[in-house]
Parts: sequence; structure tokens; C-alpha cells
Amino acid sequence: MLIQDILRRKRDAEALDADAIHTFMRGVTDGSVGDAQIGAFAMAVVLNGMNREEAIALTEATRDSGQVLRWNDLKLDGPVLDKHSTGGVGDLVSLVLGPWIAACGGHVPMISGRGLGHTGGTLDKLEAIPGYNVTPDDGVFRQLVKDVGVAIIGQTGTLAPADKRLYGVRDVTATVESLPLIVASILGKKLACGLDTLVMDVKVGNGAFMPTAEASRELAEAIVAIGSGAGTPTSVLLTDMNQPLADCAGNALEVHEALRLLRGKGRDSRLYQTTHALATEMLVQVGLANDAADAATRLETALASGEALERFSRMVHGLGGPSDLAERPEHYLAPAPFATDVVAPRAGTVNAIDTRALGLGVVELGGGRRNAGDAIDHRVGLSHIAALGQRVEAGQPLLRLHAASQADAEAIRRQLDAAFTLGEEGSVAPASPIHATLRKEDLS
Repeated sequence: MLIQDILRRKRDAEALDADAIHTFMRGVTDGSVGDAQIGAFAMAVVLNGMNREEAIALTEATRDSGQVLRWNDLKLDGPVLDKHSTGGVGDLVSLVLGPWIAACGGHVPMISGRGLGHTGGTLDKLEAIPGYNVTPDDGVFRQLVKDVGVAIIGQTGTLAPADKRLYGVRDVTATVESLPLIVASILGKKLACGLDTLVMDVKVGNGAFMPTAEASRELAEAIVAIGSGAGTPTSVLLTDMNQPLADCAGNALEVHEALRLLRGKGRDSRLYQTTHALATEMLVQVGLANDAADAATRLETALASGEALERFSRMVHGLGGPSDLAERPEHYLAPAPFATDVVAPRAGTVNAIDTRALGLGVVELGGGRRNAGDAIDHRVGLSHIAALGQRVEAGQPLLRLHAASQADAEAIRRQLDAAFTLGEEGSVAPASPIHATLRKEDLS
């Protein structure tokens, strides 16, 4: 089958069969398809779309372009499952969720990414821990998944290599914004991990990856249908990102917050509620809990007993980090040299938060990357961020700013102050952090 014929058919808005899509993606992987042809294919998909069968085939071809992890030889004593998020600000769910699920009998081979734009990255947070190796060899990774139940690492070159090449071309050809291409990129990497089930966290709000609530729901529905169609039971929680998920944003600060939750603190927080909801969905979907009530009991036991924190500590140590991080986090997670409050100019209620602006503020401080090769200052960030609906008095902190220097802090103070909209009277009741849960049976 000629690549040119595949491109012509997609250009003319014809549906491609699975053989054509797999042929094209094999060429992407082995280099026989050139960048110009990849760009032509991506543009044709952007302009003409893909039907559901095409999108499933593209996802399967992306998954199968490299190593697909198999776990049968390890004789695991529980199911293999994972969660993925479209990213946000103050979203440290993965750091808590992975070990929490492991403490409930699951095995979580979590392949995570770095920060993108205004959103923080799980790998960047973990690299705030001295010695933590996000690129271990395959043997170490697999053994940790078996013995500890969780290992959070970065994508290896052997998992879904076609996606890396396809995304690189999409990024420079204005073809990123295509639902089937987005879903194949997300799911291709995750499904290559050999999962029994996948739960996705799709953000909704002004700090979300997708520009509107409608677009977020459309993405969620596509993920459920395509993931399940590709053979991995997949469900999605739509969760709120109209304010930072935690009351902090910044790599070392978020590791501190993860340890706090794993110690059983902060149970009234939006972060806890979201993590608990995702964990409940994972346990029920894979059969580790009979229903939501049973999942809640199991999760409480794992947290109260200290087992979830212990799993996190063992994972950190197994990947090169200190064995006593949980006992001495201040020793390993250095604070920023300068801290100052950004205060309310007048009394009022926090009626709106520009979440994206707060995330970009962390990037401006050096806690994220403007360019792929930039170094990160893991110490910097924001903490004690005021919540939607919170009443503040004039001069009361809206957040605490952690910077490398006073000059760095002053350079973005106005930007951070402008991220908060204060109302004169009354209060705004913030939305529930969980907007909806979508499963295959919910789709029309």
C-alpha cells in the first residue's frame, strides 16, 4: 500500500481502514515515512477528522509502535491500573494516588510527563527529591511495580515511539488541535503499559488544557469510547480547574503537600476530594472494591494505617531517593531563598481566579520551562493560595510567593495580584471538584 495513496484518501475525506493506518504508523516508526508525509497526514486529519473506527485504529497503531508491557511473567497478585490527567495547576494527584492504590492491592506502572505551558509536570515534582531517577532501567521499574505496587517514571524511548515523532511534526505544522490525534497521543502511551483499566482526569475551567467545558466533555467522551474500543476499559472524571487544585503550586511545595495528604491530613481539601474520587473509580472499575462505599473503607484503611505513605517512601528509595524523605522532608526539599505575601488591596470575596496566570507565574519564577531544555528551580512557587468563595480583608494574603530573589518576586507580583477578582459583598460557592463521571455505558 503506497503512502501517497493513504494520504490522497485522507485528503479527499475518505475513511481509512485499520490496515492503512497501521501501515502509515509503521512507516512513522521505522522512518520510511518522511516528515513532509507526516505533516500532510496530520493536516488531512485536522481538516477532515476521523470516524470512531479510524481513531481506535490510530490509537492501537500508536500503542503497538513500540514495546507493549506485559506483566504475566511477574505473577502479580493484583490488577494493573493507572490514571492520567490532562494537566492543571497545583495538580499533584499522581504523587498521592499511585501509592494509595498500591496500598489497596493494585499495581500502578505510571508513565508521567513534564510540565507543559502553565501546567505542572509530575516528573518535575519528583525530581525535586534528591536522587530520584525518572529513567530507571526496565528491570528496576518492573520490580518496583511488583514489590512496591507503584513506580512513577518518565516515558522511555521504547514506548509508543511513533507518537514522539508524530507529535514533533504536529507541533511545527499547526496540527496539534485535532481530537483523534490528541486522543491517540494520550492513550497510545498509556495503553502500551499493559493496563487492566485506565481512569482519566480531564480538567474543566480556565486552567484546563481544553479551552471550553464543551471541548473538555467532547475529549472525555472520545477517550472513553476510544480507550474502551482499543481493549482497555476506560472511564473519565471531569474535574474542576477554575482554581488551583491544591493551595500550592511549585515542585518542592507540591511534594510537601503530597506527604501531608499521605499522612492523612487535609481531608477537607479539593485535592483530597479529587484524589479520593479518582481512586474510588479505579478500585471499583478493576474489581478491587465492590462499590464506592467499599472503596472508601479500603482507602481509609490504607491512609490511616500509614501503608499508603510507606508505599510512597519505598518507591522514592527504590528509584534512588532518600529512604527517610517522609520523616525529614525539610532536610531534602530546600526552601526558596525569598518569600513574601501578595496581599488583597481591599476587603472582598474571591469571586474568580485566573488559574492559568498563576501557573504561568510559577514558570516565570523558574519553576517551569519556557523552552524544552530550560533548567528548573524546584524551590520556587506559590503557597497558601486563597480559594474561590474565601473572604479576605484588606492587607490579608492572597498567596505566599516563594522566589529565588526579591527581584524575581517583585517582577511578577502585579501579575499574581491581578489573577484574583474580589467582589464587594456576599460569597461565591465554588463548584464541586467533580463535575461528572463518564463510562462506556454512559455514551449514546
